[in-house]
Amino acid sequence: MKIVLQFVFLVLISTVSFSQTVSGLVKDDKGNPMPNASVFIKDRTGGTSCNSKGEYFLNLSPGNYTLICQHVGYRREVKNITVADKDITVDFVIGLVDFTMEEVIVRSGENPANDIITNTIRMRPVYQKQLDEFICEVYTKGQLRLRDYPKKVLGQKLDFADGDTSKNKIIYLSETIATYSVRKPNDRKIEVHSSKVSGSSNSYGLAAPEFYSLYDNNVQIGTSLNPRGFISPISDNAKNYYKYKYEGTFFEDGKQISRIIVTPKRKYEPLFSGYINIIEHEWRIHSLKLQLVKASQMEYLDSLMIEQLYVPYNDSLWVLQNQVIYPYIKFLGIDAYGSFVNIYSKFDPDPSFKKNYFDNTILKYNDSANRKTESFWDETRPMKLLDEEMRDYRKKDSVEQLSKNPTYLDSVDREKNKISIMGVLLTGQTFSKKKKNETFYFRPITEQVSFNIVEGLVMNASGTYTKRLDTTVGRRSLQITPTIRYGFSNRHFNAWLSTTYTYGKKYVSSINLSGGKRVFQFNNASPIGPRSNTLATLLGRKNLLKLYEAWYLRGTVTKGIGDGLTWSAGFEYQDRMPLDNTTDYSFFHPKDGGFTPNYPTELMNENIKRHQSFALNFGITWQPGAKYIELPDRKINIGSKWPTFSIGYSRIFDEIIGSDVDYTKWRFSVTDIWRLKLFGVLNYRIGMGGFIERNKVEVPDYQHFNGNISRIATAYLNSFQILPIYEFSNTSKFYMLAHVEHHFNGFLTNKIPGFRKLNWYLVGGANIFHYDRSVYREIFVGLENIFKSFRIDYYWAFKDGSKFGDNFRIGLTSRLGRGSDD
Repeated sequence: MKIVLQFVFLVLISTVSFSQTVSGLVKDDKGNPMPNASVFIKDRTGGTSCNSKGEYFLNLSPGNYTLICQHVGYRREVKNITVADKDITVDFVIGLVDFTMEEVIVRSGENPANDIITNTIRMRPVYQKQLDEFICEVYTKGQLRLRDYPKKVLGQKLDFADGDTSKNKIIYLSETIATYSVRKPNDRKIEVHSSKVSGSSNSYGLAAPEFYSLYDNNVQIGTSLNPRGFISPISDNAKNYYKYKYEGTFFEDGKQISRIIVTPKRKYEPLFSGYINIIEHEWRIHSLKLQLVKASQMEYLDSLMIEQLYVPYNDSLWVLQNQVIYPYIKFLGIDAYGSFVNIYSKFDPDPSFKKNYFDNTILKYNDSANRKTESFWDETRPMKLLDEEMRDYRKKDSVEQLSKNPTYLDSVDREKNKISIMGVLLTGQTFSKKKKNETFYFRPITEQVSFNIVEGLVMNASGTYTKRLDTTVGRRSLQITPTIRYGFSNRHFNAWLSTTYTYGKKYVSSINLSGGKRVFQFNNASPIGPRSNTLATLLGRKNLLKLYEAWYLRGTVTKGIGDGLTWSAGFEYQDRMPLDNTTDYSFFHPKDGGFTPNYPTELMNENIKRHQSFALNFGITWQPGAKYIELPDRKINIGSKWPTFSIGYSRIFDEIIGSDVDYTKWRFSVTDIWRLKLFGVLNYRIGMGGFIERNKVEVPDYQHFNGNISRIATAYLNSFQILPIYEFSNTSKFYMLAHVEHHFNGFLTNKIPGFRKLNWYLVGGANIFHYDRSVYREIFVGLENIFKSFRIDYYWAFKDGSKFGDNFRIGLTSRLGRGSDD
């Protein structure tokens, strides 16, 4: 054993002694540090990048090396070094490239940049296909900083929970090391081996190794900045969008490199500005520095800068050495900026992927990825941290440890649990007990108080208790929502309780049980919100809500089983009782016109009689090709390029638990989003269904099309915006419906002078349903992204070929991923 230990000790000593550190500073010729300059070894891929102070380091074994220092827009500097048995310092001073003009033959009247760009566009498909398959390692460091921020945002105190009250500080810092595998056109896989987030040891850092290739005609930078994507300055039709200016030529390793300034021909198009350095005769990208601004139709950010530097892998292939993204944002008084650095190494342009290597997991965080030691990071990270970044890690890690102290958690709760006027009135109030992983949420008064002519003034008090059952990671939680409701006119007291248990080791599943006594709309989907009805009743003397009361018990199990597949099964029992109008109060009392009875007069001449129903419900939802982010304890479905299919089946039994209803019905739907790049986004939902048996059917069980007769839009892909609520409800054996809307996202409107500055986008589409011999259609056109949040549409409706009506609706822009609920 002693001999073995001595051998291991000698191996460790020899390993340390044969790995020395080469470090130094990179500055420009004026003495300014060069952030994100690249330092790498000649004839090798990989290397390192400088931090914001121009500091770098490399761990090298003894030997002779040629170091190359390079930065976009600067001359490269080359130094030959010898590494022995001691650490060495190698500094670099790089200056701006010296351009020469004599290398370009200018033909009469021609812009020399056009000829260079024409050749680059011609070669674009060649270089685009060069890396159809590859695998590489990527180090990512993301940092987001504040320059300034207000004390409150929308009435809520802004607290970053970092113990730092200064205005200028780091609010996000993370590092990841991942393997990035690609097989075009559709296969991508990111496997994160190491991950670290400042102040959050249980979290996982940003893993975004994808490089934004200008060899693609349309450059997609996420889906939120601009769903249309951005037009590459070397795309096939780039000359229709860009102006080019030749700035000069410089030489590097005997290669002639020309800098081309690119400028949009028109504002308010998804275009870059900046410069590209192009290697002449090869007509490939050497490096670039491009910017997107608000006038590029970019959302959320004020500007975004991209820097890329390519290096030769061999005589015919160049690969990306590093990519840096610089976001800048000013919003609601928050002034923030950041940098996200990707350093690429260990390129293999001819990998041999095993069968099924690419599966439905596109991003995987390995076990213990966020459990790496400090010594591991010190030895592995390819760029040197700033002193400020090291302090941020230490400080926030200390705060995290302190946050586990019960006394500290109580003090945080006392501060955060203070009641605010905004919370009480508009947003709701949340109270937390961090040491018990508990939160209590109470709805705002504006959601608890309403008015209708059945109950009069209504107090609907509700709150939600949530208990997270996994102390660190995991998704297990228990949610309990009690509700009490009292109508001051009909003097009815209702109370019910809903409980949801969420679980699932890999795929999310849940169990819900709800029961008590409450009011239901005749259309149980509740298409009319209480606030809309309150306004319509008090101001317009219209009672939109049609209500009945019921004792009920409902249970549902929902189970995710992977591959985009989720099934559900449940039951519901209702003991239904009629309700009648008890008041005719409104702010205005016109001589003609009044309230209608509290039942759908289009379908019935009198209110329902008390009866019972018992239903079994089954459903399956499937999205083929669903992709997942896999964490050690769970998987997260992020969708796929395929539609989502949903099928449901309901069987309501007669004479079981006193049920008076007897029918069977089914439904099927397909929902999808088509991203059409420059032409916008098309959303659609197509559905069908009907009654298989209809022996005894009460009005609440009819097939109801979600209508809307208020000025506030309801869910766009699940509603007919000017359809009367119950006029077309039916028991047909077959119906079919479709909702289609196209978001132009600036296409067309960016051509209108003056108007395009608003960044309001055109939207249009149609809604249609058909059953028996009736056909109803709506067509609409509107504007969205109004003040970033709102949308207004005008609708024209037609029934059986004749005009049925027209009106406008106001809602929230669907580009935020939601419609208005009310």
